[in-house]
Amino acid sequence: MAPRTPPPQDVTAWRPTVPGVTEVFHAHFTEYAYPMHVHEAWTLLIVDDGAVRYDLDRHEHGTPDDTVSLLPPHVPHNGSPATPGGFRKRVLYLDGTHLGDELIGPAVDGPDLRDPVLRRRVGQLHTALTRPGEEFEAESRLTLIGDRLRTLLRPQVYGEPARRDPALARRLRELLDERVVEGLSLEAAAVTVQAHPAHLVRAFSGAYGIAPHQYLTSRRVDRARRLLLAGSGPAEVAALTGFHDQAHLTRHFKRLVGVTPGRYRVSAGRSTEGARPVIVGD
Repeated sequence: MAPRTPPPQDVTAWRPTVPGVTEVFHAHFTEYAYPMHVHEAWTLLIVDDGAVRYDLDRHEHGTPDDTVSLLPPHVPHNGSPATPGGFRKRVLYLDGTHLGDELIGPAVDGPDLRDPVLRRRVGQLHTALTRPGEEFEAESRLTLIGDRLRTLLRPQVYGEPARRDPALARRLRELLDERVVEGLSLEAAAVTVQAHPAHLVRAFSGAYGIAPHQYLTSRRVDRARRLLLAGSGPAEVAALTGFHDQAHLTRHFKRLVGVTPGRYRVSAGRSTEGARPVIVGD
């Protein structure tokens, strides 16, 4: 009899340079089952395909549909496929920066959170964590995720409506304007303006209708446009405007302007020669 082919497994893991995240873990398992074990960190789990069943504190749980599961540190749990094709999951392991010990009890009682906003934010954070140069965005999204988890787990304590703070929003905008190229972390910004990171992000978004990382990216793209029109190449422009590399510039430039930096630069040359300029969206 031919030896049995082991079931396919696909795993990617890394530690990002984002405060609060100790590990990112993406995996596709078809038959593998986790034995009972514990983690030092909080486990924030979403399942993109299939489903997982697990035991936590001697109670059975699962991950159907758009569930976000939050497993507290030091509490034993296991895990196994709940569907024939296994499951594909994305996991964040978080230290206590955004989640305190007061949430362990509520998380044990109700680890599976069916909240579309939370699910969307966790997915957006994973996307940011896979892209070099998006650390400021990832840090901002993680802060809002922590804020929403606290509200969902202890609504009577954390469920107060956000208050507006235009003065704080203006201080952060001025700080971002001063640091367009070199950038800064959300943690550093919070220390500088003396505000909690979550309140800082909410205040800025409420005042200007745009998240801080989106504002900073927009400012950088504006600078890139001016440099490209002056004749600089995309690689040089990326370095001069705070982007991680040319690919990082291209991704955001095309999203905000509608064309790549290279094509935008060519359009400037055409217009100076008297030809019809390339119009965004052509």
